[in-house]
Amino acid sequence: MPQLTAAGIDPFDESVYRAILVHHTASPGELAHELSCSPERAARALDRLRENGLVGRLSGTRRRYAAIEPAAALESLVRSRTADLDAVRAAAGDLSRLFTTAQDGGSEQIEVISGGEALGRWFVQLQQEAHEEVITLDRPPYALTTSNPIESTALTRGVRYRAVYAPEALEWPGVLADIRDLVAHGEQARVLSGLRVKLAVADRRLALMPLSLDFTTDVRAAVIRPSALLDALIDYWELCWRTATPLDAPADDPLSEEDRQMLTLLVSGLKDDAIARQLGWSVRTMRRRISRLHEELNAANRFQAGVIAARRGWI
Repeated sequence: MPQLTAAGIDPFDESVYRAILVHHTASPGELAHELSCSPERAARALDRLRENGLVGRLSGTRRRYAAIEPAAALESLVRSRTADLDAVRAAAGDLSRLFTTAQDGGSEQIEVISGGEALGRWFVQLQQEAHEEVITLDRPPYALTTSNPIESTALTRGVRYRAVYAPEALEWPGVLADIRDLVAHGEQARVLSGLRVKLAVADRRLALMPLSLDFTTDVRAAVIRPSALLDALIDYWELCWRTATPLDAPADDPLSEEDRQMLTLLVSGLKDDAIARQLGWSVRTMRRRISRLHEELNAANRFQAGVIAARRGWI
């Protein structure tokens, strides 16, 4: 019997969600075989589940999806669908903070968690508990999926997102398109070469940071509460933000959208073949457009073109 209809989930979509919960990850074709439907119908259901934050698309060229942890995903869905409960949840959050304060040091300032699923649950929880702002440093690898459906929901309830991405993140399939969609919904995004850590901070009071970028073995991360370490991590994020290159264009940007994207990726440190792949061009076409851009900016080389464009506020 369907149980998620009240939250806006179609009974068929719920059957797809229940199936992928059993398998953890699945492709539309695999689910279609199990549910006796067409792959196209399964794919459409997966896309709707992804929009509702119940599944995420895995990285790679094949279309494959992973279930988001149900308790966190359904809570986010209820939050977005049931406005009448917002005041109650806000009060619960305030009471929880009062309880934590009353403990007066009863919880550890740094808690170490293990496992990719635990890391994913904490990342969801951190965003759901944010009331004002989430700031991140984003780079590969990714424990579960590259997409972050929780962010879209948080943006609609007024949470501010500022993200600094490593150039390597933009090379992963689908990531740049996801970033552009998030920017269109309010995220402020910048890119910076040389990022060596992943970090997420909610309301400057709770941080999550993987302790290693090797996700092939034991995944471990630190949950960091108010402390000198949290202050230092926020200061480091602010330094990265100030030196990073914006990924969104100013309103009076004279460059075409494609040229601006090309120049931004170029300044970010991506190689020619990676830029051409992201923009759907041949390397030859990209280099020809770079030469034309040099002429328009009266720049002698790529570095100088980036400096001139940055000074003019184009990137």
